Amino acid sequence: MNLSEHFTLEEMTATSHRQFDNTPNDTEIGNLVLLAELLEKVKAFLNGKPIMVNSAFRSKAVNDSVGSKDTSQHRTGCAADIRVPGMTPDQVVRAIIAAGLPYDQLIREFDAWTHISIADKPRRQALIIDRAGTRAFNL
Repeated sequence: MNLSEHFTLEEMTATSHRQFDNTPNDTEIGNLVLLAELLEKVKAFLNGKPIMVNSAFRSKAVNDSVGSKDTSQHRTGCAADIRVPGMTPDQVVRAIIAAGLPYDQLIREFDAWTHISIADKPRRQALIIDRAGTRAFNL
């Protein structure tokens, strides 16, 4: 099922933890559609570069299995961890900030991927999470 032109429900719910059901409900699918729309805007701003989704929606069982908190925006279909081939996570974060897109959080995680999330009232919060802890992403 397509959520947008370039993003499918299958890729937004893919998990290596296949022993757990990772099926979103209707509200979570609605959130995934909004998230896919934001990812389409990111893709357009990056001149059509591919966006690889590492993780988006996570059921409680999947979320627990990866050691994440119940408050994670992944639980509601409002967050994705992405990679853009040919770009570092820093470059991805800087590009999304420069685009002025309505993200809630951008997090450069462990210098390996970029977390992007949506919310009704986007905070436009940019962070770094790594072994040193959590801190603001400074341009």
